[in-house]
Amino acid sequence: MAAPNEVKEYVGVTPPISVAESTPREREVTVTLMEELRRQNTFESEEEARTREIVLGRVAALVKRFVHKVSLTRGLSETAANAAGGKIFTFGSYRLGVHGPGSDIDTLCVVPKHVSREDFFDVFEPMLKELEGVAEVSGVPEAYVPVIKTKIDGIPLDFLVARLNLSSIPDDLSLQDDNLLQGLDERCVRSLGGSRQIGEILRLVPNVDVFRDALRCIKLWAQRRAIYSNVNGFLGGVAWALLVARICQLYPNATAGAIVSRFFIIMYQWQWPQPVLLKQIEDGPLQVRVWNPRLYPSDRAHRMPIITPAYPSMCSTHNVTESTQGIMTEEFKRGADIVDKVIVGTAQWSELFAKHDFFFKYRYYLQITASTGDEDLQIKWAGTVESRVRQLVMKLEQVDSILRAHPFVKGFDQVSHCLNETEVKAVVQGDISDAVASRKLENIEGKEGARTVYTTCFYIGLLIKTKPPGSVGTRRLDISYPTNEFTKMVKMWDKYDESAMGIYVRHIKSSGLPDNVFDPGDKPAKVTQKRTKGKSSNTASDPPNKRQRSSQTVTDLSSGKATERSPSGGAPVSESLSSQPIKTPQLPFGEGSAALATGVVKS
Repeated sequence: MAAPNEVKEYVGVTPPISVAESTPREREVTVTLMEELRRQNTFESEEEARTREIVLGRVAALVKRFVHKVSLTRGLSETAANAAGGKIFTFGSYRLGVHGPGSDIDTLCVVPKHVSREDFFDVFEPMLKELEGVAEVSGVPEAYVPVIKTKIDGIPLDFLVARLNLSSIPDDLSLQDDNLLQGLDERCVRSLGGSRQIGEILRLVPNVDVFRDALRCIKLWAQRRAIYSNVNGFLGGVAWALLVARICQLYPNATAGAIVSRFFIIMYQWQWPQPVLLKQIEDGPLQVRVWNPRLYPSDRAHRMPIITPAYPSMCSTHNVTESTQGIMTEEFKRGADIVDKVIVGTAQWSELFAKHDFFFKYRYYLQITASTGDEDLQIKWAGTVESRVRQLVMKLEQVDSILRAHPFVKGFDQVSHCLNETEVKAVVQGDISDAVASRKLENIEGKEGARTVYTTCFYIGLLIKTKPPGSVGTRRLDISYPTNEFTKMVKMWDKYDESAMGIYVRHIKSSGLPDNVFDPGDKPAKVTQKRTKGKSSNTASDPPNKRQRSSQTVTDLSSGKATERSPSGGAPVSESLSSQPIKTPQLPFGEGSAALATGVVKS
């Protein structure tokens, strides 16, 4: 038993599970992991890295000139204006050290109290446009976190601003001091949050290089398996970083390959809703809400709480639903099985990064189509619709016949050049013919009634309960209530304009999925199905040129089989959760139970 005054010698809320060095085999698989990550093109070139450093240096100088310029307009002397400073901090994947080729740089501009957020858009944005090598400058002052997006010498950057309650910003400023938050408005606190959280994560891992290598692996895996998206109910970049950091705390002397192995085993067995914490939650100087499930009922409702370490601590995973939690748990199991085989030499790392099978996995899908006639408006409208898809998922989860509502992590954009209103109507309902899809802008120029329509389609896979044994007749799945409620909610957006924006929800079978959701060569070939003379088939295709029913939130479920062929006679599509017994992945002998990671050990 530890002495009462013994100094804690580990980072994290519990002692490590093991402080042992990795085995020779774990060191070997770490080498092969890094080789595979390079083959997968997850590292930027040395030339791109140098360009990023040069761009950041130019941006740092520009921010100082911006602060100097505004200071003079506020009546400060030349000496005081020069001393006012201004500093940039990076955050996101670049600060974590896991960015890849073409990744953007999240950049926070910290300015003194006499520089306003309005100055950021009225003065800094025009200065940015005049900078050599700059393209595509776009300010979004009304965003939840106000941002300016741009590219400099081909490097994408997102600029945020935070105005501190200081008369000048010294070059050696650190953002980790909680007292800096005093006197700031809510948007400034949010802007500072990203950089402060990443700073704490890097401080709380025992070996930053091992953490970065392991996180690079987990990030690629999550992206390939289509579970990397906070807005759609999965996990975002910060949450994945927090999980990897926690495993690093539990195995402070392990290599990246060993961390990845333990990651999948421990995350599969994690006792949710026990939270993932890198350190104990702390109070601070602000009258702001800190995550506390004992105090707040909404915090108790979080299914997979992963808590940010910097004050004020928040749950980074409040969007997770019953369906997305189940999907991620299955992926943890799959990852654990593959990495176990990698370690014993019967599998390759490339198998871990195999592409998802979302568009082959279900028989029925919901297609949500957001449409406008303007490219810039479409970006905002589609983003609004996407941010609410999670609400539709949660409503679908309440339908008795639905076992799972699985949202895909991104939308599919399409530009359609329509000759007439009939084509426009079909396009806004997500039904884009081959003729419209292949038509170019010059084919409609000057033609009366022709116009261009911008659409973004989102998809939700539906896992339906199998038909009860002995039941007869056609089943009908009525999801009109959740879909109608969803469209009403989307239209409540304060900038919604019925004359300019469209929203349409319909169900489609797997055989009706459009070509643009598949990579070239991936779409299952359609096979003509012979009909037996005198007999009907409940999986017959629709007649040629007949469009599928639109909003059809009432679906015929004409078979009780767990696996059926699509109407086109294509590959079988699974319609039930696996009933096979699941073997739980285990930690190596001598490391005890994964329950040690949470500090909750059942006696």
